[in-house]
Amino acid sequence: MEPAADRGLVLIAEDEPAIADIERLYLGNAGFGVHVERDGDAALAAVRRLRPVAIVLDVGLPGLDGIEVCRALRADGDWTPVIFVTARDDEVDRVVGLELGADDYLTKPFSPRELVARVKVLLRRRAAPASRVHALGRVRIDETRRRVEVDGEDVALTATEFELLAYLAASPGRVYTREQLLSAVWGQADYGGGRTVDVHVAQLRAKLGEASPIATVRGVGYSADEEPR
Repeated sequence: MEPAADRGLVLIAEDEPAIADIERLYLGNAGFGVHVERDGDAALAAVRRLRPVAIVLDVGLPGLDGIEVCRALRADGDWTPVIFVTARDDEVDRVVGLELGADDYLTKPFSPRELVARVKVLLRRRAAPASRVHALGRVRIDETRRRVEVDGEDVALTATEFELLAYLAASPGRVYTREQLLSAVWGQADYGGGRTVDVHVAQLRAKLGEASPIATVRGVGYSADEEPR
């Protein structure tokens, strides 16, 4: 394991040594410490032991696969940002990964610079902003503490789910297109199509239940309103 650098430790779970070495090199050059594991069981144990700031998780790992590792972490209440990496470009795989609580998704082959950029975007979301609290009906969003409550009860969200909800809640009633949300939340002008946004909205609605303030504007996109939708 390399020592954690100024930006924190990133755990890479990748069984292809050449890919892991490239990821390690570029993340290290960007100021991150890096720890690499080659199989899912070791990766899960290392996350629990090392508490990295982000996880780059290959879907096709030996032992526990990446989806099983992510499922186990979320079941533990561990919401460390996860970027799935896969050799498959299948929308079903992507949607399943996002529904399990992954924050981002890259398909091989990808640019290592793109990986570094995605990790930085995820970690910027976790940086504490100026004190801001949004209240939409029964939902309270505290950006400083990065907490969401419904009727005073905490709701566990992924980093991306939180960022999407907070972005919508900052301008109640304003309608955003999927492209605008992809750019603002994911830092991408075009990121895998609008299906990515739809999956995260569906997850937010499932977690917030009847209190969800997110409204669908047919043919346009989404907004957050005072009244539950």
